[in-house]
Amino acid sequence: MNHRLPDTSIPAHHDPQGGYRNPWPYSQPQGISGLVKWMLSRRRPGPGRPPEFAFSATPTTSVNTDGLTLTWIGHSTFLIQSGDMSVLTDPIWSTRASPVQFVGPRRHIPPALPFEKLPPVDAVFISHDHYDHLDDGTVRQLIERFPTAKWIIPLGLRPFLVDRGAADVVEMDWWEGRTFAGISAFCTPAMHFSGRYPWNRNATLWSGWVIGLGDYRVFFGGDTGFHPEFAEITRRLGPFDAAVLPIGAYEPRWFMQPVHMSPEDAVAAYSSIIDTSGSSECVFVPSHWGTFRLTDEPLDEPPRRLQEAWSEATLPETRMWLLRPGETRRLG
Repeated sequence: MNHRLPDTSIPAHHDPQGGYRNPWPYSQPQGISGLVKWMLSRRRPGPGRPPEFAFSATPTTSVNTDGLTLTWIGHSTFLIQSGDMSVLTDPIWSTRASPVQFVGPRRHIPPALPFEKLPPVDAVFISHDHYDHLDDGTVRQLIERFPTAKWIIPLGLRPFLVDRGAADVVEMDWWEGRTFAGISAFCTPAMHFSGRYPWNRNATLWSGWVIGLGDYRVFFGGDTGFHPEFAEITRRLGPFDAAVLPIGAYEPRWFMQPVHMSPEDAVAAYSSIIDTSGSSECVFVPSHWGTFRLTDEPLDEPPRRLQEAWSEATLPETRMWLLRPGETRRLG
């Protein structure tokens, strides 16, 4: 009699030793020796000018919004609204991206929308557990103010949210999806790493998200290096109305390439998305710049390089939404 062995295969991004990993060649982040080398060799230029606020623009703070609106609050924090639904991505209102507020990377611009002026939040999307994307103080404030909000997270982050009082937590692996009333969520690959402390590196998953609000789909790339899955994400889950892709924290490249896209990488990722979908209607919205200075490039370099790369790629100017903090733009 033949006995079929149980299927013990695991997804390539699951580490057989426990935790998670980037499954592509040349995608592993630098280790401690690389970090020490970077710290000892840093020659940073001046900080550069932070982006100017959109004082003439008013963030959308009410529900029943026609079409789709995106408001940039800073870094990777966006308020995305359509119909009567409002969602946040990687919210951080704290002064520093740090476990404590007296040391660590500080904000160079304040949150463009005061916390008390947020509309009712239906869902919060988290890409991973680093301090500039999963902020303890902001999480606690949001849970207290919006106790019925869904927290949509990659694998391993449930205890963090539940310990702080979140009541509705939805945890997913890459390529998994769920549909709720008015919102759909699909977890997508990203090339990064995780860990809030040296002893829990890569114990939780990192991801991007495809966020569906009514008839609109937004691809939120999270925090990522350039990886080969942008076309597959589009084939499976596109086309998209907007792609929010990171453009900052990329220097020096020998150290940051596996975890952060450069502006040129982001344009290549966007080009892959629109080439795969066969449509140029998707707008590109840059994220992860101008708020915290996490690496060596000046704060104002990413948008300059982005505009140069965009022009070299001969992409339509109207398809790039280089938002100012507090600026709201609308589709539909």
